[in-house]
Amino acid sequence: MDKTYDSVTAAVADIPDGASLAVGGFGLGGIPHHLIGALLEQGTTALETVSNNCGVDGAGLGMLLHAGRIRRTTGSYVGENREFARQYLAGELELELCPQGTLAERLRAGGSGIPAFYTPAGVGTMVAEGGLPWRYRPDGTVAIESPPKEVRRFGERDYLLEFGIVTDFALVRAARGDRHGNLTYAASARNFNPLCAMAGRITIAEVEQLVEPGELDPEHVDTPGVFVQRVVEVGPGGKQIEKHTTRPRPEVAS
Repeated sequence: MDKTYDSVTAAVADIPDGASLAVGGFGLGGIPHHLIGALLEQGTTALETVSNNCGVDGAGLGMLLHAGRIRRTTGSYVGENREFARQYLAGELELELCPQGTLAERLRAGGSGIPAFYTPAGVGTMVAEGGLPWRYRPDGTVAIESPPKEVRRFGERDYLLEFGIVTDFALVRAARGDRHGNLTYAASARNFNPLCAMAGRITIAEVEQLVEPGELDPEHVDTPGVFVQRVVEVGPGGKQIEKHTTRPRPEVAS
């Protein structure tokens, strides 16, 4: 039952080229940056990532992106990363945009063994009708576009069919975890981490503090150990801030 690893390097060592990854975090909040750094150092490439966003320039998944290690990504928001935009528009990166709530439910459904579900989100838009550019050619024409989705009427409303997401691996970050893989997250770092932890066939958690089984209050466990296969303690350091204030706010200055 002891799922601990001595290092992040050992924890990600068997992630192969071309693997699919569900990666927790929102912006830079709660991202598993130690595990991402280990993947970068390892040289793993042609990755398919599923994450709310693909990091920012020079941080988080943005580091793997800048190194050309990500082939395809599924996410909800891409506006903080210039290199992302460059690669996408140049035809170097495939992008599946997904409404944020739908993405969350696709991860939860996949982790719960639910193959698909109906949602009203996206009905009447290109999300349902197809035609969203997934990949461009270098000349700017569309190489791959999103397919149309099945739409079905329930009662007085139309709903479209979305598929659950299951990935080869999941990378998450938690505030505390025990040797059995039970995890608790701190405040907003809860974000997409519990959902990604469910969606991975093999889930790897970096934790700020490793505790012994029984030390976590069962009422406060956010991710049960059944969803987690590997745990590595990384300590509290290394967190990054997405946006910095460069001048005092007016009320402070006065």
